[in-house]
Amino acid sequence: MALCGAALLLAACTSTAPQQKAAPTPVFSSDVSGTPGMSGPGAGSGPTMGSMGSMTMSPPEQGHQAPMPAGPNAVNIDNFAFAPDTLTVPAGTTVTWTNHDEDPHNVVAEGGQFRSPTMGSGATFSYAFTTPGTFTYVCGIHPFMHGTVVVR
Repeated sequence: MALCGAALLLAACTSTAPQQKAAPTPVFSSDVSGTPGMSGPGAGSGPTMGSMGSMTMSPPEQGHQAPMPAGPNAVNIDNFAFAPDTLTVPAGTTVTWTNHDEDPHNVVAEGGQFRSPTMGSGATFSYAFTTPGTFTYVCGIHPFMHGTVVVR
């Protein structure tokens, strides 16, 4: 028994400390492959939303201005307004609306020529104007939002 106690005491007094393993370093990726509804480069198998870290969004700064349209035939939806509110294009032009708001919007021609589905933030809707005329439209969700496309 004394021999066992001496062995235990000797083991407890040794100078070698147990080695600790370093914590693994997390790796983050912008790969959206595990996100439902995503397609294009980078889509495929990958992390699911449950395995990704959290993200914090900041509100826009004071004096936030609508982004410039992506091209001469583009209308931005930002801050509950269409920008530009009047767009003049030649016949045969396709106009694209992009929702930059966090709130959903749609685009509804008052004459019934076109109606977009409800668009979340970042979504787009395009319509080809083939005949000359003046086409007024609203957001069907927020009817105080008005816009016009003049086709020559």
